[in-house]
Amino acid sequence: MEDDSSIATLAAELRGAVARLRPGDRLPSSRALMARHQVSPVTVSRAIGLLSAEGLVVTRPGSGTYVAERAVPRAPADLSYGWQAVTLADRTVDAAGVLGLLSAPADGVITLSGGYLPPELQPGQALATAAARAVRRPGAWERPPLYGLRGLREWFARTAGGDVTAADVTVTGGGQAAVTLALRALLPPGAPLLVESPTYPGALDAARAAGLRPVPVPVDHDGLRTELLADAFAATGARAVYCQPTFHNPTGAVLAPERRTRVLDVARAAGAFVIEDDFARHLAIDPPPPSLVSADREGRVVHISSLTKATAPSVRVAAVVARGPVAERIRATQLVDSFFVARPLQETALELVGSPAWPRHLRAVSEALRRRRDALVSAMAAHGLRPILVPRGGLHVWMALPAGTDDVALAEAALRAGVLVSAGRRYFPAEPAGPHVRLSHGSPGGEAEFARGVAILAGLLAENG
Repeated sequence: MEDDSSIATLAAELRGAVARLRPGDRLPSSRALMARHQVSPVTVSRAIGLLSAEGLVVTRPGSGTYVAERAVPRAPADLSYGWQAVTLADRTVDAAGVLGLLSAPADGVITLSGGYLPPELQPGQALATAAARAVRRPGAWERPPLYGLRGLREWFARTAGGDVTAADVTVTGGGQAAVTLALRALLPPGAPLLVESPTYPGALDAARAAGLRPVPVPVDHDGLRTELLADAFAATGARAVYCQPTFHNPTGAVLAPERRTRVLDVARAAGAFVIEDDFARHLAIDPPPPSLVSADREGRVVHISSLTKATAPSVRVAAVVARGPVAERIRATQLVDSFFVARPLQETALELVGSPAWPRHLRAVSEALRRRRDALVSAMAAHGLRPILVPRGGLHVWMALPAGTDDVALAEAALRAGVLVSAGRRYFPAEPAGPHVRLSHGSPGGEAEFARGVAILAGLLAENG
């Protein structure tokens, strides 16, 4: 595999050369560039490809590479775009929660926030091997079965457990797409949606973008407070609840066994669906409990599972398990929205989970997350800080702040000091129960970075105290 840094370095030097040349001037030959910069033919080819994609050069087969004609900047538009505000009306899509989770920090920042495995824990080599095999499969670039490859659907069904079969599974383009798909299929715009408080900001953003009204139901150390769930259904007339029963984001809570049964009972009495986001099942430190859908016999649970969290951000493969008319509605919604998930990606995922490397990877991830969690919790304890609970899986630790602390201001001050943490306010669908921050032990770096980052955060808390 070529070193991306050498490609980027050569591309940067070629951009400088292009800037000094005139349109139509010829660049040195590939052979000359290889000799001058001591790089391989592939590095030269990919660097020139980058410049071509940027519109800086054009390649003429058999002739060479030439500086492209420079685009003439357009004059500023005389007309205002203000008319669009009237036409678009008051419907908005606010991606602030998702954007905050996905934005890359500046170089040198200690990252104690993030929702994916760090590069050193991702199965890079296993993915490369799986992808190489996948694209050699017959028909790898043809249209896949509309609801997903049979083998991949069977694998997701086994993961869900119970009597779930491949016929109940629809493969989707990642967990966020699955959440959005389920919400749009189940509920009409304007409908209430019960959600845990706090909860995953991406679910809140997706709900509001679909025109839904998130209604909070509190969580505690044992997950969703089911004694309040029936009251919330009765008060709102909601027909669905979104929850993360296993390794809840952001608290790390696991829904207690008696509450798992109670959630299904309350939903049955309300004639409602349960949207189970099982995103972190493959990020277990201790063995996770069975899924809610494995105990469902009425088609009440719409179950979401993802491969992304346990692999890499660009493995956008997930699944929705649903039974009955709601399954047909989910499938129809996906077909209208995006047809299907790209076959090469599905084939790669199927190769990966069917290989001996997959269980080895999961064991390695579990052991690494245990070490990282313990290191982060120990670093917190050294400064008198404690998590709400010590999570048994997932990537996050949830910490309450002293009363009166402005969590957003604290997160901003921490970033200025070189530490990225997540302010707790964005995780609440309404007014927060108190100030919190979410720290991530799945972030890049190791124990030394955890210790430094927590020390900086503790220092800022002491200053504000």
